[in-house]
Amino acid sequence: MKSPVKLPLIAFCLLLPGQFLLAQETTDYATSAAGGSPVPGIIGLLIGLLIIVAMWKVFTKAGQPGWASIIPIYNLYIWCKIVGRPWWWILLMLIPVVNFIILIILCIDTAKSFGKGAGFGIGLALLGVI
Repeated sequence: MKSPVKLPLIAFCLLLPGQFLLAQETTDYATSAAGGSPVPGIIGLLIGLLIIVAMWKVFTKAGQPGWASIIPIYNLYIWCKIVGRPWWWILLMLIPVVNFIILIILCIDTAKSFGKGAGFGIGLALLGVI
């Protein structure tokens, strides 16, 4: 009687389910506790609130309604109006890569609108997230 056919090691590994080959523990997330820390969400909300308050102040200082800073595309229109650019620059803000260049130009124009120099405007563009 002949012995059963012996499979090479590679063929044997290919026949095994993937979970036996990994050195990781699988976790059933259906039974684990839901959630996580609420701290990142709270920090994100505080940063968003800070940005809204800052834009509100800039808009009111420029003589525009502060509530306009809350409306997504309308705030870009008002921003272009404050710095003296045409409304179609909003369309340029929707194009990837071009929007960074337009953002820098708008920040420089914003600084000039408030009596600051171009260096201050570049600082607004590059350090605005800080």
